[in-house]
Amino acid sequence: MTTARRRLAATLFAGLTALVLAACTGASAPKPASEGHAAAASTRTDDTSGVDDGGTGLTVHGGPQYELLGAGPDGVTVRKGDDWSLPGWARPASNSGFFSETGAPDWGVGVRSVDVSWRQIAPSSDAAIDGGRAGKAQGMDFESLDAQLAAARATDGGYWMRIFASGTTWAPKRVAADCGVSSYGPDYDGQRHLPIWDECVWSHLLATYRELFRDQGLAADPKLRFVYVPGAFTWAEFDYDIIGDAAESGDLTWKQYSSWYSHAWSDLVEIFGPNANKLVFTGEDYPWGPFGAKDDLLAKQAVDAGLGIRTGITELSNFHLSEAPAYGSHRQDDGHLVVDETLPIHDGIRIVATENECYTACGYATDDPYYAVRQSNLKGLQLRMNWIYVVPGDSYLGPFAKHWDWVRLSIGQTASTSADAWADLRTADDTAIGAKVRNLERWLVQVDEPGSVAHRSTADVHRNVFEKDNGTAWEGLTTKVDSGDTGFVFDVDARFAAAAAASDAAGTTLLKVTYLDEGSGDVTVTTPAGDAAARIPRTDSGEWVTATVALPAGALGAGSGAGDAAGAHRLRFGVADDADDLTVRFVRVIRV
Repeated sequence: MTTARRRLAATLFAGLTALVLAACTGASAPKPASEGHAAAASTRTDDTSGVDDGGTGLTVHGGPQYELLGAGPDGVTVRKGDDWSLPGWARPASNSGFFSETGAPDWGVGVRSVDVSWRQIAPSSDAAIDGGRAGKAQGMDFESLDAQLAAARATDGGYWMRIFASGTTWAPKRVAADCGVSSYGPDYDGQRHLPIWDECVWSHLLATYRELFRDQGLAADPKLRFVYVPGAFTWAEFDYDIIGDAAESGDLTWKQYSSWYSHAWSDLVEIFGPNANKLVFTGEDYPWGPFGAKDDLLAKQAVDAGLGIRTGITELSNFHLSEAPAYGSHRQDDGHLVVDETLPIHDGIRIVATENECYTACGYATDDPYYAVRQSNLKGLQLRMNWIYVVPGDSYLGPFAKHWDWVRLSIGQTASTSADAWADLRTADDTAIGAKVRNLERWLVQVDEPGSVAHRSTADVHRNVFEKDNGTAWEGLTTKVDSGDTGFVFDVDARFAAAAAASDAAGTTLLKVTYLDEGSGDVTVTTPAGDAAARIPRTDSGEWVTATVALPAGALGAGSGAGDAAGAHRLRFGVADDADDLTVRFVRVIRV
């Protein structure tokens, strides 16, 4: 069992010295249920708890582990807390899943790691791979490559890989001597690193990649899901503290660095050939390197070269990844985030990954782990992630099993394949860009229009979760009846609407609304096909509840797809002019 790894705060450069990024990318071996986060037994009945009542496990390939909570015979049912249920037909997307250091199929973790150091597999020659040696890096002991591959190939889920390359104790001793280079650092774990940007060092590493992945055919192994590259710096994650150290010492200029960077990723793509979609760049968007604005789009440059990408900081769900060009995500003037799904990074065959396990681990702590888990996963899904690194204990897979089961069946889906479309209604500070962000949305977009302008709510405010950089989040939006704003409006993505319309005759489209049951005044739901037969009641219980409403046939319109006019698939719900204000936190539309 490995110890939890942490990626601690790295000082930002280029005038941003007051801003610190704590990019938590932890990893520890999965904990049994008796260690820390015991899994509660699940009744799996037609109700929800105030948070998430947990379960005894998830599945890797199958459908939902929990029943769809329907609208009932009256057309509306209200239950306490959040509701993550999905229809029984939902299945995991292709090229998606949970991965970790060790496979844990009972928890839906089907993909394990194969980790080696460069020195371990190429101690004496770039062109000869030694599969029989043990190795070590980052405080971990590694079995031989051959032993790890044999164990990984015996599993159903396959494996992912890291080659720990840049550390002075990771690289073959011959490389520094041959290239005449010095090391830089130490990093926050006390490790010094070779300059991977040095053309001589890079040529040696490329030769090892070429021999292992191309000449020996490992890149084509169907059990190999993906490889973290380039294998540099702490935890083989391409941070900029070591690069900054070299620049500050006067040993590295932008011209030198950008010259190497301009071909590094195409070098790897050439080696992997038709399997280049398995390459995953481990650098961040806007890396805060030592070169000012010049390095802002380097992650996008790696993606444009043909690589996938992963981030490790979605635990800080408000920070830094609002404006994320490598993921095609951009903040609009109104604060909404829009993802360009036509970009190659979202072609369905590349890897778009995150790591969500640092909630009460990796040096982080929170007294509300459910909130932190929920928001980090919603952020990952907003960025259209298809793979998530988890640790069963540290990621709270047991206590929040209903939520994680929904995540498992959501990652990697498209608007045409997803069982649901949703909007997480909120206002949050992104301190990295100094701007507020409105909502996290996936194929369901909240729209302000006269009489239905949504306002920031103060019903559920969270400040500085994990650290100050994460800013303040106001969860939920509210009406303002006394100003004439009595409802909410949502545009459903035309592709999702078309898929729903194609199956509408076989079942009912459901609307799920999570709201604060406060005050009085029933809520009317309006669709292009007319009003829902049932209204959403309010009983002034003071609790967050979720109403499930059956929508009329044709509720999402009869559109055919991307060419439909704006507003063709618009849903509305609201209260009467004399009702109390309504605060809503989460909205889902479900294709039954």
